[in-house]
Amino acid sequence: MALTSISPTGSDSAAFGLDFQSLLRIILTQLTYQDPLKPVDNFQFVSQLAQFSQLQQSQALNDQITSLIAAQSATQATTLLGRTIDFEASGTTVSGVVQSVSFATGQPTVTIKTSDGQTISSISIADVSQVR
Repeated sequence: MALTSISPTGSDSAAFGLDFQSLLRIILTQLTYQDPLKPVDNFQFVSQLAQFSQLQQSQALNDQITSLIAAQSATQATTLLGRTIDFEASGTTVSGVVQSVSFATGQPTVTIKTSDGQTISSISIADVSQVR
């Protein structure tokens, strides 16, 4: 069985908000206080290490996917600038030209100017039904 070296960074978090170093300290504490007459089986120990490693890697992957989705939303929103969009508001379809994109809430929202000069802001890109 080959064990791979894992070099965690200080910002990586694992399950329950613990970083990888904290998880290793838990294992070390478990080993320190185990009953010498009933030691932990090597297979169980390696299995626990592998599980902690998988948790850490899963959390890192989840963080990267979340960042990727946020970047994709930002890119999608900025491509709407200057384009005409349709969205539902109070049961009617409203059209307008996208004037600006805002990221104040963490999610991109757009501000449009309708053909009659009205400005409507804080429109989520999830509410856009058509782009022209």
